Amino acid sequence: MPFSRLAGIILHPTSLPGGHGVGDMGPMAFEFVDCLARAGIGLWQVLPLGPTGSSQSPYQSLSSFAGNPLLISLELLVEDELLRPNDLLSGPANTVEANYVGAADFKQSRLHLAYKRFERDTADSGLSREFEEFTDNEAYWLDDFAFFMAAKFTEDGRPWFAWKDRALSRHDEWTRRETERLLTRSIRFEKFCQFLFFRQWMELKRYAGSHNIRLMGDVPIYCAHDSADVWASREFFQLEPGGSASAMAGVPPDYFSDTGQLWGNPLYDWDSLEKDNYRWWLKRINATLKMVDQIRIDHFRGFEAYWAVAQGETTAVNGRWRPGPGQKFFSVLRQSLGDNLPIVAEDLGVITPRVDALRQANGLPGMKVLHFAFGGGSDLYLPHTYTHNTVCYSATHDNDTSRGWYDAIGPDYAHMTPSVIEAERDRARRYLGCDGSDIAWNLIRLALSSVADTAIIPMQDVLNLPNTCRMNRPGLGEGQWLWRLTREQLTDAPWGSLSDLVYLYSRQPVKPATDPVLDVVVEDK
Repeated sequence: MPFSRLAGIILHPTSLPGGHGVGDMGPMAFEFVDCLARAGIGLWQVLPLGPTGSSQSPYQSLSSFAGNPLLISLELLVEDELLRPNDLLSGPANTVEANYVGAADFKQSRLHLAYKRFERDTADSGLSREFEEFTDNEAYWLDDFAFFMAAKFTEDGRPWFAWKDRALSRHDEWTRRETERLLTRSIRFEKFCQFLFFRQWMELKRYAGSHNIRLMGDVPIYCAHDSADVWASREFFQLEPGGSASAMAGVPPDYFSDTGQLWGNPLYDWDSLEKDNYRWWLKRINATLKMVDQIRIDHFRGFEAYWAVAQGETTAVNGRWRPGPGQKFFSVLRQSLGDNLPIVAEDLGVITPRVDALRQANGLPGMKVLHFAFGGGSDLYLPHTYTHNTVCYSATHDNDTSRGWYDAIGPDYAHMTPSVIEAERDRARRYLGCDGSDIAWNLIRLALSSVADTAIIPMQDVLNLPNTCRMNRPGLGEGQWLWRLTREQLTDAPWGSLSDLVYLYSRQPVKPATDPVLDVVVEDK
């Protein structure tokens, strides 16, 4: 569906200042909304909000429905009288990079403390009734997730397909009932953490809406293998009897990697999903749209055809394309949500005419990234070729910062010769009419001035930050998702200059973010 003309910022909550080791949904999140509102920014894009595994990748979540407890603000729990100010004194120091281990240890201990006070002090209170209502309304996913997390703890954190209790690993109903009686308190604690997450997130969403700011969420097409989704709904995934993936998800060699990207996620059994009228997917989309105003679907091209890699492969080179559900899936989605889907399609990478036709048939805006515009060859990413129903990015969370991209220094550019790098820089300078000394803001201006209905900028580009502030390097495991904004950077960011461009190019919000018509973005890479 066509979007209103808006400007947006990408910043995942873990990158916010404050919190206890990582950014969260506390006071700094509300201050960030204030900054966006003053600059006339009408869209805040976040990455997936689910609980993460050991890699801390938001795209490898333990659940497609749950929230990440690391994002719970302990300061707000003090306001709720579930914690006391002294309880926060020994937390990890805030550092330039996210401290996930320190944050997890400290927050887990404080959440247990908050839970004890909740159980002891809030019986028959409004908060207790709110909790019971939440657990009833969300039982369709919450019961499985809470049990999965409690059982995973007893299995020392092992993935479900390696649990010692093989009957439990197989989701045997009798074994689950017997185990559930032993884990009652742990299960209720997990539900309590989810209650806190959604209570805080919905308050932040309401605050953003009151400031005329929409939230854009992100739905990865695939689920993590070690997730409550796959464990509880294995009939919808391509698995071996023992639980291993019969084939793995990924993409062939592309801009990001010469050997492709081997994600390792199990692939969907689209035939089984179709027989169930895609109800699991409908629940997933609807659950996400409770949390955000519009969504980006990551790897949209997988709905037309997906890259399947055999077990045992160590790269994604030796895969093959298999047909996805295509229009059958989107017809069911439109029957449920209406023709104006609030979805953005991530359509980066190798896109065929069929993929593009699927996106256009459903009125979904695709994505254009300016970093891809100057390498020569196709003019696909150059703004003079855009249509209105497009989302233009200076860069995304998977790209280098714009300053880092132009500098092209370090291992990220080892595959490019100096002559190729200089040719790309030269084309960018000539297209932009600049000398490259302020490349991040040159690209910001180009994105905002384009005809694309939506233009989105990473916060790193607003601050003109170097390669060391990159959020993610696709294809690499550890050491990603670490960048954080400092309080000083948030306060001192050139919001006024950004506001001037937003208003110059008529991208200020013109209707409330709570407008009942949903906007949807589809990722089609």
